[in-house]
Amino acid sequence: MDLLLVGICLAVIIGLYFHNNPMGHSRWFMLRRFINWFPLGMTYAFLYMGRYNLNVSKNALGDLMSKEDLGLIFAAGTVTYALSFLINGPLVDKIGGKRGIIIAALGASGANVLLGVLTWLLVMGKLKVNMVVAFSFLYSVNMYFQSYGAVSIIKVKAYWFHVRERGVFGAIFGTLISIGVYFAFDWGQAIVNMTKANATGGWLHDLLKAIFASTTKPVDATWAVFFIPSAILIVWVLIDWWLIKDTPEEADFPYFDTHDASSGQMHIELTALDLLKKVFASPLMLLIAAIGLTSGVFRNGITQWYFVFAAEVKQPGAEFFLQHWGLLLCIFGIIGGFAGGMASDWWFQSRRGPPTAFLCGFILIMAMVMAVFLFSSPLILGCASVFIVMCAVGITSLMAGTAATDFGGRKAAATCSGIVDGCTYLGSGIQSFSLGYLTTWNWHYWPYFLMPFALVGMLIAIKIWHDLPAATRKYLAEAGKSRRLV
Repeated sequence: MDLLLVGICLAVIIGLYFHNNPMGHSRWFMLRRFINWFPLGMTYAFLYMGRYNLNVSKNALGDLMSKEDLGLIFAAGTVTYALSFLINGPLVDKIGGKRGIIIAALGASGANVLLGVLTWLLVMGKLKVNMVVAFSFLYSVNMYFQSYGAVSIIKVKAYWFHVRERGVFGAIFGTLISIGVYFAFDWGQAIVNMTKANATGGWLHDLLKAIFASTTKPVDATWAVFFIPSAILIVWVLIDWWLIKDTPEEADFPYFDTHDASSGQMHIELTALDLLKKVFASPLMLLIAAIGLTSGVFRNGITQWYFVFAAEVKQPGAEFFLQHWGLLLCIFGIIGGFAGGMASDWWFQSRRGPPTAFLCGFILIMAMVMAVFLFSSPLILGCASVFIVMCAVGITSLMAGTAATDFGGRKAAATCSGIVDGCTYLGSGIQSFSLGYLTTWNWHYWPYFLMPFALVGMLIAIKIWHDLPAATRKYLAEAGKSRRLV
């Protein structure tokens, strides 16, 4: 049933994509662009499955991995992810998004195999090492390669989507994140359940047990949660290599001016230093990155810790949230991505600041609600949690997926979006390290920790309320003049 609902959501998203055509593209262009972004997006979704499977394994491993351990391991990976963009962003701007997504999938697949082997060795008692150090190292390797994923999607998107269409693409980007979270938590949990030593079930359960279960010791085959995403990613590598084109021109379409910050400057060659200056020498880009950091605190502050909280503190009457956590994050993430993206394009002339400010303000309210009802109303707590993730996905889509590309332009799309996405994961690392310790003392620190970040994000978004790239302003002015003449 859950899979059917996700399938329906994906079908609706695809329908909205084909319905939204403000630039009047030909039917073949719309179809070919879909053939481009769909495999890119599904690869990215399964990268998420190979990223948050760590969180699923934590509950399955029990005392072998404590909350503090998970916080440290996840923080090591997310900080690595954030810093990787200093290298990977300029590199993807040079080599293109197609090569970037293939590097991401191959590298993450290999790292997940190693994480699976490590889990098997530890559970079977065949290796005596510091578990936190070993997991932190391999998870950091995984996250290094994962960092190629988002920038590769956005690099390709920058050439295929006009600025006036990017709010909706940002919503699609948020959808891909959300579906990936569903794969990670719900499919991942299903894998864990089917590979338990005492589990019984149908043919799929029997197949997984036959492949992954130990024949020498009756233990839960938790390592399967790492091996299966690894295998799926290899399949998508082959599809990506076959179908993806970096630009419309490579697919035999004429040159397409997207009217972003690179318009009129596509002939200029940028060095890695020039690309990094696009971010670090721009006060506006630094503000966008700061909002990205706050969104990383909200999104993973809920995604990561509600799953742990609900397993540790029973939620009578609200068990549905834990049992279907991935599905709920998927559905509400899609809603948040489309709410932010469509509001930006339809109501705010492709400005990204206004919807971001509203989403941050709503997060602040929901964090307050969490603080009040943390232990008294499991149902209200669950609702507030998914609402925060809904808004956080919308913010991430608007900032890393859209605003960074608008102001960075096609030439610097990977670098600019990468730094913003890196700051998002830097925020995730901050919350992971902090909440891993704070929640061990008292779970009330959880919502309190989110509140100041929501306030700061809202204030910065208000500051950039009116900002648009110069080429976009010119395009909008000329389009408005044309409509008046007609």
